[in-house]
Amino acid sequence: MARDRTPFRRRRSALAASVAALTVGGTALAEAPAAAAGPPKGHDVSAHQQNIDWPKARTRGARFVYVKATESHTYRSPHFGRQYNGARDAGIIRGAYHFALPDKSSGRTQAAYFVRNGGTWSADGWTLPPALDIEYNPYDKRHKCYGLSKPGMVSWIKSFSDEVKRLTSRRPVIYTTTHWWNTCTGGSRAFASNHSLWVARYDSADAGTLPAGWSFWTLWQYDNSGSLPGDQNLFNGSLNQLRKFAKGA
Repeated sequence: MARDRTPFRRRRSALAASVAALTVGGTALAEAPAAAAGPPKGHDVSAHQQNIDWPKARTRGARFVYVKATESHTYRSPHFGRQYNGARDAGIIRGAYHFALPDKSSGRTQAAYFVRNGGTWSADGWTLPPALDIEYNPYDKRHKCYGLSKPGMVSWIKSFSDEVKRLTSRRPVIYTTTHWWNTCTGGSRAFASNHSLWVARYDSADAGTLPAGWSFWTLWQYDNSGSLPGDQNLFNGSLNQLRKFAKGA
């Protein structure tokens, strides 16, 4: 997704069909292809987007959005509150995400900071579960896995997840790419059974594949520009299932 202070570029790709089934906490809710159900459109935004016309976004089809709240344990987006509340006021289901920097502090420390600064959850039907954005290090290409070993990265993610679960009662959605996951965690299968997958697939190297352990995705980021502000996403299911996902059903 986005680091707020120094933008980076991504390649774009065409939207492709999916054969995945919706999952909440690893349990299938739909066995039909998502494309057949007309999956709800969504997007994710950060401080790059700043002031967003939320009623216009909803008119253009937005049914959900993830808003960047924090990064590491020191940064909170100055636009988070306005974006997060603005989406809700426009009738868009919203959630918060955290951009992880595992070389800066522990998973537990960053999870606690995230929850204190917007990464909460309630079963009101309008709040998506907290999300962890874990991807290649945008600040140091020499240490793309943040200097952590594969077991060390798995441990970091587990620590983050455990603290989010303790503080909010929900496991975080994990946003990642197949290449990063298999490279930096060694293809860990430790999270697929109880963490919903938000996969970024805009690079042809990832097309048609998922991170090890997951057999289907819940959210798909398929482009970094389009009709909605920020990155373009789909939810793998119906609008009713999206509401159930928000409620924690």
